[in-house]
Amino acid sequence: MINFMNITIRQLKIFEVVAQHLSYTRAAEILFLSQPAVSMQIKQLDSEVGLPLVEKMGKKLFLTEMGNELLVYARNISMQLVELNDVVEELKGSQKGQLKIAVASTASSFSLKLLGEFYKRFPGSNISLDVTNRASLLNHLEDNTVDMVIMGRPPEEMDVEAVNFMDNPLVVVAEANHSLANSKNIPLKVIQKETFIMREHGSGTRIAMEQFFQESGYEISSVMEMSSNDAINQAVEAGLGLGIVSRDTLQREIQLGKLIILDVESFPIMRHWYLVHRKGKRFTGLMSAFKQIVEVDSTQILNHS
Repeated sequence: MINFMNITIRQLKIFEVVAQHLSYTRAAEILFLSQPAVSMQIKQLDSEVGLPLVEKMGKKLFLTEMGNELLVYARNISMQLVELNDVVEELKGSQKGQLKIAVASTASSFSLKLLGEFYKRFPGSNISLDVTNRASLLNHLEDNTVDMVIMGRPPEEMDVEAVNFMDNPLVVVAEANHSLANSKNIPLKVIQKETFIMREHGSGTRIAMEQFFQESGYEISSVMEMSSNDAINQAVEAGLGLGIVSRDTLQREIQLGKLIILDVESFPIMRHWYLVHRKGKRFTGLMSAFKQIVEVDSTQILNHS
């Protein structure tokens, strides 16, 4: 049986950093410790648990099955301690505290405006923002490493709460001088012959796009894959093909006349933006304030920005 009284918060924090980077050297640099000190703490934690947490194969470190299990609990403990600190600050009458948010890369533009408004109201707050892809957003929710997530399609397989707060229309975008630029109500059978520049498999936009064409009875003939929306926009601007992207990612390119939105039948594909968090999550005052800004005030904030 594990004697949990002998496991320290410091050991769990060191283990978290080692697990994140899979390197004693990198963990030592981040924690301002010596490498032997980090290694010793992990060995002591191994001893308390009774099973190895990491294993070395060649020059690489890997988490063992026990290491992966402990990492979930270590992260949850870290989040609980952050929440405790926020509660203490609130009871002291302070507006200080930490807010951890992760957003889909397609939502970064308007999410930054919402966070900017939040920071105006709570200038003493400490904001952590991760702009990332869908897979990482799902990991954040699964591991409870952030307070809330802004994303396009909530996971059905997780126990989460999700609120639809804004439309997210997907449009067909082309270079400004494209041959279809001035066409109206372009048939799907015409654009299916074009090369499409898409996000990676598993992205929310890619899933919605593939589902749309499948339900419409068409198949895309040629695909070029990109890892970010900025890369898609740049590739479309260079004349490499058409893109199907969130309209919220195009403001700058449209204003500069670099890209245009094509008038295609059955478009835009209407999706929505959601604010998502784990069900039953304990909200601090700062978290509730950010949720209020997103769910209630976002339309007014974004229309006036």
